[in-house]
Amino acid sequence: MTDDPSAVDLDRPATTGAGTPTGGGRSGDRAARQAALWATLVAVPVTVAVALFAFARLSPDAPETPDAPVAGPSATAARPQSTTPVELAAPQLGERQATVCRALLSQLPPTVRDLAQRPVTAGAEQNAAYGDPALTLACGVAPVEVPPTDDVWVINGVCWHAAQRPEATVLTTVDREVPVQVTVPRAYEQPLQWVAPISETTVASVPSAKTATPRGCRG
Repeated sequence: MTDDPSAVDLDRPATTGAGTPTGGGRSGDRAARQAALWATLVAVPVTVAVALFAFARLSPDAPETPDAPVAGPSATAARPQSTTPVELAAPQLGERQATVCRALLSQLPPTVRDLAQRPVTAGAEQNAAYGDPALTLACGVAPVEVPPTDDVWVINGVCWHAAQRPEATVLTTVDREVPVQVTVPRAYEQPLQWVAPISETTVASVPSAKTATPRGCRG
């Protein structure tokens, strides 16, 4: 200990001007510091936990993993359809007509675009049907008269005349020895596209007509 009155004795508590001690001595200071330390140690993890909870509440929800897409039907698969035979008339054909029609029917494709072929009630050697509602084909029908103002359409080498009906578009060949007629229901858009595969078979199976054909068929 020093006799210098200006020095502060670290072993004695400091006093106010009135001589009243401001602390409880070293043991009191140590206890206070320990208490403060423990309070700090407890407060820090609590503060961190509160901060993490607040962050979790304020953070946007993580995006959910989208469900795997459900596989749809293949674009090339045939549409679901009825297998009930389609009712069609079967008028009597001449010998030459019957021969040509049998050749055509034997070469028709099993599907027209995505419509699968269906059975018919009569005349399987001259009639065919595809899909539901049924797109139908009849070979050996009566020739059609084409008004001068009507259009004709050449599809894959075959000339067709289109007649509009309330429920369908009726397309009939006008340049073949034996006329072929295809009825396309309104449910199928762009009817000319539906006769494209049939035209290919018609060119190969039904000879061209030897009589005059509408001007539009000659290009």
